[in-house]
Amino acid sequence: MRGYNARMGNLANNHQAGACSILAIETSCEEASVALWIKGECLEQHLPRGGNTHSASLLPAIHRLLAEAGQGLQALDAIAFGCGPGAFTGVRLACGVAQGLALGADLPVAAISSLQALAWSFAAEHQRLYCAVDARMSEVYCALFELQEGIPQALGEICCVPPGSVPLPAGAGWQGIGSAFSAYAAALDERLGPHLTVIDAQAVPRARSVAALAARAPQDWLDAALAAPDYVRNRIALTTAERLAAGGRA
Repeated sequence: MRGYNARMGNLANNHQAGACSILAIETSCEEASVALWIKGECLEQHLPRGGNTHSASLLPAIHRLLAEAGQGLQALDAIAFGCGPGAFTGVRLACGVAQGLALGADLPVAAISSLQALAWSFAAEHQRLYCAVDARMSEVYCALFELQEGIPQALGEICCVPPGSVPLPAGAGWQGIGSAFSAYAAALDERLGPHLTVIDAQAVPRARSVAALAARAPQDWLDAALAAPDYVRNRIALTTAERLAAGGRA
């Protein structure tokens, strides 16, 4: 708690939220990235595509990024990570690495919703965003965000449901983003068609968005010991009976 209290005190006294230095990690999907936010400027590196490679490539990417900026971990104010929902292995990886680095350097952590990070990438142009990400097993992680004081804020809880049961937004004028609009295009169009226009079905959360959101909310930083993933769904595979019932193989 020593590093957390000291840094929070400095930021509060000097109104330096936007001027902080943050390392950010986002590995909740196949397209992962790391970013370094320094006083409003951001450097970002993308990891090789494919979730199975993230564990091998993440730490080397972080070391390269810090070296490029001439920055040491101890000089940072916090380490941020996309806490999910998303791929279970990727979400655990981001949390574990962020927590380990933060504990070693006596830094606080910022746990940022991966869906909020997805929304942030489009918030400069759009007021109402419907984020929907393929959760596998014929389900969707989804949340509705509305811009409030420049930050996309979730309207209700993030949920994990079949594409035909995603929540209906109030009124029209919503913009759809996320991989679910590609994976379940027909079902989501039937369910949401009158309410929204899909603007990017390939969009993924980015580490630069995780960093930007963390920099704007230092009051939400946590002691590293409290870092935890947000899985939303608590199982990662169908049972044999469920696969057979869906026409699959045992």
